[in-house]
Amino acid sequence: MSTANNVNHDAIRDVRQLGVPKMILLGCQHAFTMFGATVLVPLITGLNVSVTLLMAGIGTLLFHAVTKGKVPAFLGSSFAFIAPMLTVTEITGDIAYAQGGIVVAGLIYLILSALMYVFGAEKVVKFFPPVVTGPIIIVIGTKLAPVAIGSASENWLVAIIAFAIMAGVAIFAKGFLKVIPVVVALVSTYLICVVMGLVDFTPVKEAALIGLPHFTIAKFDLSAVMMIGPIALATMVEHVGDVLAIGSTVEQDFMTEPGLHRTLLGDGLATSISAMVGGPANTTYSENIGVLALTRAWDPRIMRIAAVFAMILGFSPKLGALIQTIPNPIIGGISIILFGSIASVGARTLVEHEVDFTAQRNLIIAAVILILGLGGAELPVVLGPISFTLDGMALAALVGIVLNIVLPD
Repeated sequence: MSTANNVNHDAIRDVRQLGVPKMILLGCQHAFTMFGATVLVPLITGLNVSVTLLMAGIGTLLFHAVTKGKVPAFLGSSFAFIAPMLTVTEITGDIAYAQGGIVVAGLIYLILSALMYVFGAEKVVKFFPPVVTGPIIIVIGTKLAPVAIGSASENWLVAIIAFAIMAGVAIFAKGFLKVIPVVVALVSTYLICVVMGLVDFTPVKEAALIGLPHFTIAKFDLSAVMMIGPIALATMVEHVGDVLAIGSTVEQDFMTEPGLHRTLLGDGLATSISAMVGGPANTTYSENIGVLALTRAWDPRIMRIAAVFAMILGFSPKLGALIQTIPNPIIGGISIILFGSIASVGARTLVEHEVDFTAQRNLIIAAVILILGLGGAELPVVLGPISFTLDGMALAALVGIVLNIVLPD
């Protein structure tokens, strides 16, 4: 790893020679990159946009503190929790209970971090082979399909415009534009909607320029916790993949130093603290990994500058109100690609690891995860005076893990 480390040190030294103004500009670029996807989660789920941006910034700084400031990662809103959040909110009528489930999911990260520290990452990760993680990720994406179609169907013309712009940028754009198709599509289609008279700016006029975000304290219900908490078992795999991707990009082994236990700990703490006050679950952002590869500016301080910008945005109610004026069909058109991409990542996981579906055990594991996850299966659990229901993604993930353990190779 000595050669890789030398490459990384040279890159950092080059960035320092750029001076503070250009360092700040690079930080703004990362903040701009994460913005579109980060604000989509509160727009879809009903969480507060300003709280989301503030907690993304705080979570990123906390992650850097836990990982000794060595991992150039930005933590933004996780899409994996959207479906169970919407379900819990619909059942309870209060999104605060969904927040409580996410708090517990973050604490599960802490438990996984401790297990990896004690037993070694390899012994824990072996419970999540591709035959389990691939179908789980597919379910996460496809479960969100009705949300995307529901928003898009409010105005298919607007949704198609947003979809077309995002697809066009992702495929044909060059340079930095290619890594921000969400932002380009969102801004472009929004301007078109303004011209079409589909945007009401009244909330923006009434909002203050500067103010505290509207925090919401999490509430806890056992059923909500059991629906959302186990999603951490699936998102942990996403986290591991992102850490490996970042390490590959900057040519360093972050699995060893600062260690996967530290990156999981930082991600879990950021998620629990965010959800406790009204923010979504946080996750290491692949969008920003793309910028790392493009710019070869790997100094982790750039990400910390981006985090500060996110926090500044969080203290502007007027900005939050402006974001709230984005028409739902724009979100729907963009979400068709985003949610489908999540499912595609699951399929890619199966292909890249050459999972053999002629083997009956693999076929059974994948089939059960897909049907339980997509079919709305429910399993009532009664433990003395405590009762709750395992359903959807949580049930599928747990059954898949168990089947992988008990079925012979």
